[in-house]
Amino acid sequence: MRTVKFADVTLREGTIAGTALSFKEKLEMAKLMDRIMVDVIEMPTVENEAADTLLIKTVASTLKNSTLSVDAGVTEESAQKAFATVASANKARLRVSLPVSTVQMEYLCKCKPQKMLSIIDTAISACAKLCSDVEFCAQDATRSEREFLSEAVRTAVKAGATTVTVCDTAGQMLPGEYKEFISNLYEDVPELKEISLGVSCTSELGLASACALEAVLCGAQEVKAAVNKTQLPTAESFVPLIRTRGESVGLSCSINVTELSRTINQIKSIARARRTDSPFDNNVTSDRDADLKLDVNSDISEVSRAVEGLGYTLSDDDLAKVFDAFLNTAKKKQVGAKELEAIIASEALQVPPTFRLISYVVNSGNIINPTANITVEKQGKSYTGLSTGDGPIDAALKALEQIIGHHYELDDFQLQSVTEGREAMGEALIKLRCDGKLYSGRGISTDVIGATIRAYVNALNKIVYGEN
Repeated sequence: MRTVKFADVTLREGTIAGTALSFKEKLEMAKLMDRIMVDVIEMPTVENEAADTLLIKTVASTLKNSTLSVDAGVTEESAQKAFATVASANKARLRVSLPVSTVQMEYLCKCKPQKMLSIIDTAISACAKLCSDVEFCAQDATRSEREFLSEAVRTAVKAGATTVTVCDTAGQMLPGEYKEFISNLYEDVPELKEISLGVSCTSELGLASACALEAVLCGAQEVKAAVNKTQLPTAESFVPLIRTRGESVGLSCSINVTELSRTINQIKSIARARRTDSPFDNNVTSDRDADLKLDVNSDISEVSRAVEGLGYTLSDDDLAKVFDAFLNTAKKKQVGAKELEAIIASEALQVPPTFRLISYVVNSGNIINPTANITVEKQGKSYTGLSTGDGPIDAALKALEQIIGHHYELDDFQLQSVTEGREAMGEALIKLRCDGKLYSGRGISTDVIGATIRAYVNALNKIVYGEN
């Protein structure tokens, strides 16, 4: 009986159904995946060294069953940084992803085949010196030249790769074609039988699971999967297949099948809890709001636990201010997550403004690309940012990022009306994450975009104050 491993890429991609995942959500999802015995949990490249390192190290400390895989880049320095983040994990893996098709090698890496072989050898060798579990992901493998793919795989194995994953990036193969592709690879590279072969199957036709199954029947031992992504196989669809027919074809898996469906629903609900049909929906409640209900009888320790549960770390002085404001609100009504976050944004860490909003012009319509032109003042000097975006708010936030020259993770964004009528005031609440900490900003205006810009600037001032 041969065991099929599953490598989940949800946290590597950082989104579910288009919703970006926050620090806390990624951590909770990792715990759930580990509980049902997902074999490998993949994390992204370390870009923001402080925040990303904190996330990966935190996940590493919580995992008991799963292997934690992190992208190691292509240099010895990047490999060392990546390994430092997973060194404390019970089971760690370093992952190297490089294109092997001619078009992607030249377009993405601007190098010829021989140069790519040298990069593969250097990157895998650097990882193998640090970690006993090293994976080489051959991107766009199904569109590569057969001879070159074989040589690239042999180079990776010789350099120390213990797993080689071939990726159908184009997603255009039928199950029979993918079976032939895997069979040819085993024929061309006999060394593969000594290590683990993985597959990453994408398909616009919804045949990813069928292609992955054909690969496994040919000898592949690992399948990349994702939560709620139709172009990749999902554990929810693939595992029952093995459970039903695995014994007849000699296959098994380590995932806890009885807990699988319930756990997947929990993972989906984590992102769904703060996703609404529109970011401008008013008075939208979520599962998180339903779970958190404080009243006038709640003491400061309960409020403190609720604040920590939302992801904030407050000083004693800020906590005291939040508690006083909480009591004023609790005398009138119950306080949920949304109300408590508004209180935190209004009361905690009020700082002298480093940035001050001077003006903004935002253009949007159904026949033009949204644009934003924003001017802020810092230490008496004016700075202007001009950007386009997917929508007016996206354009505005990108213009602000252009001014400050830095991208902060947008952990949460809420927008609601605080008065009624055609002249209603809009209130925006923005949470930015910097070095693993949350900073919330609040803005109020009759213009919802203006409220959003003011909220972002408010949060930004808190970050700058904290850094200094």
